Order: sequence, then C-alpha cells, then structure tokens
Amino acid sequence: MALALDIMKGGFSAGSAKAIGGQANTAVSAAGTAITDATDLTLSINIVTTAAASSGVQLPNADIGDSVDILNLGANAVTVYPPSATAQINALTAGAGFLLATNTAVTLKKFSSLRWMGFLSA
Repeated sequence: MALALDIMKGGFSAGSAKAIGGQANTAVSAAGTAITDATDLTLSINIVTTAAASSGVQLPNADIGDSVDILNLGANAVTVYPPSATAQINALTAGAGFLLATNTAVTLKKFSSLRWMGFLSA
C-alpha cells in the first residue's frame, strides 16, 4: 500500500489518502474472555496497549479483500476472534480465536464470506 503522502501527490485530499491507507486506533484495550464480549475492532490498523490475562479482540465485519492489522503491545497475549461465531480464521473451528503473543503483530485478510487468513509476524 502506498503512503498517504504518495497518494496525496496524485491529487487526493489528505482525508481521502488516509482513508485509502487505513485508519489506526493506537490505544485498543482488549476485554472479555469470549467472542461475545471481546473488544470490537472498528478500524483497519489496531494497536493493543492494554491486555489483561485472557482478554480478546474481535475482527470487524468487512468486505472480501479487506485486511485488518493488529499489533499487541499489551502485557499479556490477546485472543483474536473472527467477526462472528460462523466465521473462521485459518484452520481454526468456526468462531474460535487464536492467541496473539505480546510484541507480535498479525495481518488478517478476508478471502470469502466466512474465511479469514492470518499472516503472523516473527
């Protein structure tokens, strides 16, 4: 993805350039212990800064082809859940989440109506 500055050089406004590149929430607090009460992510770039033990975040409803980035800078691993109990991340059971360790990131891309794939950092 091009930088917002490069997009603006093409004649787009700053607001349009940022929308194309994605919006960031730099202070996400993970919550809950299940898909039903995890913190709902609403932007495409998310930095978890507060993560109690066993807390989680839930992917937003998105269009096929959309991506969501999550960086966990919290004190504990965070469970990342799909947007619904019928959606699936990688080969996990529908509705199941995976643990994102502290100081790691994941990019999740929606490939079909119910299937997301995660690409994990080292």
